[in-house]
Amino acid sequence: MLIVDDSAFMRRILSDIINSNEGLEVIEIAKNGKEATAKLEKLQVDVVTMDVEMPIMDGIKCLEWIMENKPLPVVMLSSLTKKGADATLKALELGAVDFITKPTNIFKMNNDDVQREVTEKIKVASQVRIEKKASIKRAYKTKVNGTKSVHKPKVHTTKDIHKTFNNKSNKIIVVGTSTGGPRALQYVIPDIQKNIKGSLLIVQHMPPGFTKSLAKRLNDLSEISVKEAQDNDILMAGCAYIAPGDRHMKIKKVGGKYKIQLSQDRPVSGHRPSVDVLFDSAANEVTTDMLGVIMTGMGSDGAKGMVNLKSKGAITIAQDEESCVVYGMPKSAVNLGCVDKIVSLQDIADEINKIVGV
Repeated sequence: MLIVDDSAFMRRILSDIINSNEGLEVIEIAKNGKEATAKLEKLQVDVVTMDVEMPIMDGIKCLEWIMENKPLPVVMLSSLTKKGADATLKALELGAVDFITKPTNIFKMNNDDVQREVTEKIKVASQVRIEKKASIKRAYKTKVNGTKSVHKPKVHTTKDIHKTFNNKSNKIIVVGTSTGGPRALQYVIPDIQKNIKGSLLIVQHMPPGFTKSLAKRLNDLSEISVKEAQDNDILMAGCAYIAPGDRHMKIKKVGGKYKIQLSQDRPVSGHRPSVDVLFDSAANEVTTDMLGVIMTGMGSDGAKGMVNLKSKGAITIAQDEESCVVYGMPKSAVNLGCVDKIVSLQDIADEINKIVGV
């Protein structure tokens, strides 16, 4: 793999972490994007780690070159700042597989949890088919530009859904996603109709700070209102609420209304926020119609919660393997037999609009 970073110290730390892991090897380094593009014209590597902020050619410009000229899985390294978060979301939109946040204290890169995150995300990235993701990107661009995409992937269904939500009460749509999720959400949420008769609650595995930038980006693109959730928010139709990084999000019924509860309870399956926590709370608290959606991501977070949702009468949808960056979370739910329909990324918004009603 190739490490691209202007910090010699960071290059050394990353090289030590990666080379100490069986199956991973750093074969080259670059100090900036321009140097990286020159080396990539001659090198054959499986994964690139890319710093966001670099002189001469930054990580975003280099990523654009890679996606255009030599598509490869790229994992970004980002600072914990608003500027870093905004740039990271741009990188994910352009085709980066995932990102790793640099600790405020760079020496904490030697922390066991950080090292585990680095190696796990690189290993996952090495298995991603970038050609497939490029076709999704082209479709996404045509949608944002306001024209209908001609790309129409085949939809695979487990069974047809004839049930729709017809009563007047506000419906609840709960969504869980992880690796590849920010880009997938930018494909789905802008197509949710503004007069939809439901509220969306979204758990995306992200650190603090990044979820606020994600919510703003989605709000700018969408007809519905999108915000980072706050404690005690009252759920409103036509609004989407994104769980803040490092906070679990639950639904609580209070006096006939549904409110959001945020907490820093212990991580569940290593995650905070956790999709299972959101899904379980919806299953336990919501008495109106529910729709559960599980999208691209590694691991199995949300699968058990979706079983709980299904047992309470919810309609359940999973993203199909072909359009996932990582077919982990949806696959786990499908394997548990709790998914009504498996749908391509391109069709998830249409399914939500159709089932919930506008």
